This record gives sequence, C-alpha cells and structure tokens, in this order.
Amino acid sequence: MSALISPPAPAGRLAGRLLRSRLAAALTTPHGVDRYLERFNPMWAAHEVRARVVSVHRETAGTGTAPVATLTLQPTSTWRGHRAGQHVLVGVDLPGSGKRHTRAFSISSAASAPGEQITLTIRAHDEGQVSSYLVREAQPGTILHLSQAQGEFTLVESPATPTNNHLLFITGGSGITPAMSMVRTLLRDGYDGHAGRKVTFLHFARSADDQIFADELAAIAAADNRVDVQLRHGEALFSAFELRRLVPDFRDTDTWLCGPPGLVELVTDAYTDADGVLSPRLRMEFFKPAVARAARAGDGETVEGEVAFTRSGKAVAASGASLLEQAEELGLKPEFGCRMGICFSCTRTKTAGTVRNVLTGEESSLPDEEVRICVTAAAGDCHIDL
Repeated sequence: MSALISPPAPAGRLAGRLLRSRLAAALTTPHGVDRYLERFNPMWAAHEVRARVVSVHRETAGTGTAPVATLTLQPTSTWRGHRAGQHVLVGVDLPGSGKRHTRAFSISSAASAPGEQITLTIRAHDEGQVSSYLVREAQPGTILHLSQAQGEFTLVESPATPTNNHLLFITGGSGITPAMSMVRTLLRDGYDGHAGRKVTFLHFARSADDQIFADELAAIAAADNRVDVQLRHGEALFSAFELRRLVPDFRDTDTWLCGPPGLVELVTDAYTDADGVLSPRLRMEFFKPAVARAARAGDGETVEGEVAFTRSGKAVAASGASLLEQAEELGLKPEFGCRMGICFSCTRTKTAGTVRNVLTGEESSLPDEEVRICVTAAAGDCHIDL
C-alpha cells in the first residue's frame, strides 16, 4: 500500500488518480476511499485534507485575557495551498464528546504551495471548546481535519506585480493573524519598500502581555523595509484623527481590517464619507459562528417546525442544530465523515421542507434535494430520508 501512494514515483501518481476515481468511490461505498485510507495512516487521503500538528509555540502567557498558541501543521498532499489572508475550517474530534466540532481560523503563515506546512495562531477562550483544546491540549502528532483554504480577504500586491501603493493594515486582538500572513508573504517574496511603496501596520491589543507576535513585530519595525509598525496597548481606542496623522489619505489607501466588532464599527465609520458611502478601498474580515445553532429565522426569532426522519419514523422539534446532530440526539447513527461539509459522506435526501446551510445561511425549499446533513439545519418543517 505504501508503495502505491508514494507521491514521487509514477506508480504512486497513478495510484493517486485511481484512488480519486469514480470506480474507487463506488467500490468503497458508503464509507468512501478516505475512510479506508485513514485506517492505515491518518495522513493518507485521496480527497479530504487532514493535518498533523508538528509543533506548538506559546505566543502569550495569557495573563491578561487568554493564552495564544501557534500550531505548525503538516497537511496531507491533498492540501492545495493558500493565499495570504485566507482562513481554513478546522475539525477536531474532542475527547469524550463523540462528535467532531468545526471552527474557522485564519492562517498566519505566508502564502503556501500545495502540501506545504502552514501555521494557525489561535487564542483560547473559555467558552470556545475547539480553541481551548487546540491551544491547551494539542500536541505534536495530533491529527486535525481541514477544509481547503477559503476567503477573499487576500493580498492584492506582490513583488512580482510592483506598484507604488501604500498598504494599510488595521487589526485588533487575534485579528492580527491574516494581516501577519500578508506581511510575511510580502517580506518573504522580496518586498523592500522600493518604488515608493510603504506598509502601515496599526494593531490594538489589550496589553503588552497580550501582544501576539511581539518579537517578530519588533524585528520588522527595526528593519529597513518601509514597514511602519504601530502598536497600541491598553484602553486606547481607534481614532480617525490619529489614523489621518499616520496615513493622511487613508480613505484612498488599500486597507485590510480585521478585529473585534467595536474596532470594526469605529473604522468603518471613519471610512464612510459625509454622504454615507463606504470607501471601496476598505476590506474587512470577521467570523460568524461556523455552526449556526444559531440557525435562526432572523432578528432573534427562533426556528419553528419539526424534523421528521421518515425512514426511521422518528421526529424532533427543529432546534437550529444541524440535521446530523438532531438525528444523533434521537439515537440515529447516520454515516458521516468530516462533519464539515467537505466529504459528502453524510449526504441524504430531503424529500420536503425548508433547510438552511449553516455555513452560508442559504435556504432552500426544493423537493427531493440532496443535502449534507452535517452543515444543514431545518428552517421550518422538513422531511429527511433517514
């Protein structure tokens, strides 16, 4: 088996194509090729992306708020790489839970090529099961489940396409991670501030103890690279007046904004002109909960309806949880794989009713529709062939 999937050899490449073929999928139904490969080695995959934790580096002690750690990950060969600023969905099988929990995290390392290592820099929150586990308990060798890189909050400039653009990053707390990916990519790829280019990096943290990447930012600030690092610690709030002092024409400057809601609101106000028009040069990134247990009808109105699993004859009130979770609450054991909407192992037929994709918020009322029950929730009455 190992010889068949060894990437460098022609036989290995042929085997890889065979493992991803329709024939292989048919022969391994209903579990799929990756379920069998995973039994031999969790780092073997034909379609899914998994990653092994290589190292865990503590960024902060968390004396002020919560600890932060950077995890270096070695993905499987199925990883297609990422652009600076993108994020990834991370699936974790939490000990004792019997379930896979999925959350989104920005990639903090420079842009990667297929199969290359990446880093995730994560702040642990007491209410965050996944973030707490990854920061406090993940060890070298821990296996995680990944999506491919996602998102359009990405860098638009590179040394290969030089301009005289002034680039501006405004971040707060752990929102610094996608901006660091972009700055690291620029510096790695040869950005040197020539041709009048300049980067201003304005970051807000609660305290010096909570500052992520403190040593690296100090080194960047000290280097002759026209990257102006401005760190603000404590209760200092964002000020449009101060920003104008740093970047007089900020509304006409390519700007990336990522941080807590309060910071985002202040910055968007500053980038909105007297006519109420938001500058098109401002790009923003912020995450909503990946699992819309909060799948709601909107404005705080909870979902009303019943989920009927017609084949088993069981039904339950719609709760906003995924259809997979609601089925499991009834004692049903549907097939699943990634629990992230990637592998399609959990696909079932919705014969009637309205459902919502918990990742995108998109609703559908089509009859006899194939849905991935791990990322689909009832948005009213619905019938599932299960």
